[in-house]
Amino acid sequence: MSQTQGGSQPTAPSESPESASVTTAIAVATSDNARQRQKIAALEEKLQVLEAGCMVKQRETNYFISQGRAIRRIVTLFDSIEDLISENDRRYDVAEDDEVTIDQDWLQMGYTTLTNILPWFQPKCSDMEYEEYVQMLKKLRQGADSAHGDDTSKLKSLVPDWVNREFKPNPPVDYEDKYSRRFVNDACGKLLCPTELDWDNPIIRAGIRDRADGCIVTEMSWPTFLYEKYTADQDNLEEGLFKSTLLIQAFKSIFTSPSSAKEIDGEGDGANIIENNRRTKREFSGKKVKTHVAQIIKMHKVSPRSIAYVVCQFWHIIVDFFKKAPGRAAQRKVDRLLAWWTRKVFRSSRRAELSDAAKSSMSVNALARQRAQEDDALFDSD
Repeated sequence: MSQTQGGSQPTAPSESPESASVTTAIAVATSDNARQRQKIAALEEKLQVLEAGCMVKQRETNYFISQGRAIRRIVTLFDSIEDLISENDRRYDVAEDDEVTIDQDWLQMGYTTLTNILPWFQPKCSDMEYEEYVQMLKKLRQGADSAHGDDTSKLKSLVPDWVNREFKPNPPVDYEDKYSRRFVNDACGKLLCPTELDWDNPIIRAGIRDRADGCIVTEMSWPTFLYEKYTADQDNLEEGLFKSTLLIQAFKSIFTSPSSAKEIDGEGDGANIIENNRRTKREFSGKKVKTHVAQIIKMHKVSPRSIAYVVCQFWHIIVDFFKKAPGRAAQRKVDRLLAWWTRKVFRSSRRAELSDAAKSSMSVNALARQRAQEDDALFDSD
């Protein structure tokens, strides 16, 4: 017999008052102001996270721009970073005995210098996504080009002042008037004149200005301003090369500071180092010293590419002069010249750059040898 009658369906049990009250108790009543404050706090927390990310990104951008400022100065003046990278990548895909051009060799040497100056560059490139990599190169390029522009602008006003002070031309060199410079001005013309030509000869002087045959000025001639006392010995053209006052002033203005360019006297060795160190200590004692370019790019000694950067027009030729010495005697002269430059610019000698012969003659090593000899003598007597 069915438990239902008349086709009626069983009804669901009704909800008890206790269960209804439990359901409504889940949501605790809060004011509109409290809920708004909670939402604001959550949004502020998200904003802080975004701002922190932006700050990290900005610091990274500033770092790449700062590091890029070294590229034109001590890596390569004309080549792009992308070209350096492409040449290095290309060399992985070719056989070792394949011929390479001079330009390709230049690019590869530039890439090697880049990775030496920025040791983080290669590993960073490997770990980055493509878009990050592109942005990094863009920031490095921005730093490189802006530094070059800053240096050009700086020297544009400083060099005329140095020339006017030393040579007292009439009329004086006007840095705002490009037509009063170059070969038009007698002082500038003498400094730019190829060493094999005599600027004091009026026929030569007129020939240079008129670009006459035999008086054409090209990058294949060393200009007089590169030489010590602006005079070259035609029988010994290496004597005094890259030792001019103007060149050292320009270098120090770029890499240390314009004020440091005032201190260029002496050979930078012996008593000069002692006096220069004393002067530096007096100048900076108790002063807050602004970090200069050489410190920012961690440059502790003068390199061929940094000298070439200052001269610009003769960049490749100057780097070749230092890097492609024809023999050991020429290489020794190059090494001595670079050591001379480092002493002149940084006013000190670095222990790591001393020769073994120089180190062995110093008193600490001499004493060690004497003690060893004395010990050997006692051992032999026993």
